[in-house]
Amino acid sequence: MANVRIVTDSTADIPQELRERYNIEMVPLKVHFGNEMYQDAVTISPDQFYEKLAQASKLPTTSQPSPVEFLEVYKRLHAQSPDCAIISIHLSAAMSGTYQSALLASSMLEEEEVDVTVIDSKSASFGIGVYVLEAAKLAQAGYDKDAILARIAQLQQEQKLYFLVDTLEYLQKGGRIAKASAMLGTLLNIKPILSIDKDGEVYAVEKVRGQKRLLQRVLEMYKEHFGNQPVDVGVGYSTEKSTADTVVAELKSQFDVRSIQYTRIGAVIGTHVGHGTVAVFVRPAAPDPEPLNS
Repeated sequence: MANVRIVTDSTADIPQELRERYNIEMVPLKVHFGNEMYQDAVTISPDQFYEKLAQASKLPTTSQPSPVEFLEVYKRLHAQSPDCAIISIHLSAAMSGTYQSALLASSMLEEEEVDVTVIDSKSASFGIGVYVLEAAKLAQAGYDKDAILARIAQLQQEQKLYFLVDTLEYLQKGGRIAKASAMLGTLLNIKPILSIDKDGEVYAVEKVRGQKRLLQRVLEMYKEHFGNQPVDVGVGYSTEKSTADTVVAELKSQFDVRSIQYTRIGAVIGTHVGHGTVAVFVRPAAPDPEPLNS
């Protein structure tokens, strides 16, 4: 049976219960409130983060893991199982240096012949999480590295994602949009539908006036892409689960939804999108992988 271990970072926003169930290693990014530093999903939970964010006078900052942090994980996994292959899947390189840190760590192990493949997800939040979970399920079922990498590449082509933000404030402070655009959008109740392009960068797909029309338009775009085929859905939210529930109800009414996974948007991604954000990740439905014979 193949022996593959899956590593990711905290921006994949995978619930702890799923990380433990599928034996996923997670390296945290960090969020900084002034002189206070927290490890995303380790020493600060989403609830704690959004409470601190609401009280903060200044937007927090974020930082990537060092190559040494990845190196320690790769060495530990190799020591546990010297014949294992490691697949390490990370936040878009266009958004963070996390991928580069992991890549540098893997290069330090070449002489020791540790098999590490580092992947730029070109995505964020549960957009990464979907790839990681699928990879981990295949690994548990006994699939080899090449089969898992092929499935990740397929998912990268198939998955569509849209982010709906409640306020433009965090995008503006993070340098994603100009201050004048943020002020005008707030005054006119104009909200962007955001996605991530093939290069892994956030962009505005459309700008819509009003929350109701915003959701309606997202559903229309998903319908244009997936038609009537069965789909699997991931829904991430920062603070308002009721909004996520509304999105899920609408998806169920218009699509053949085979599975739904809720997740919270954690501290690092939350720093850049803020409260009230909902992210919807849709892909063609697929059954869990059949275990291979050992």
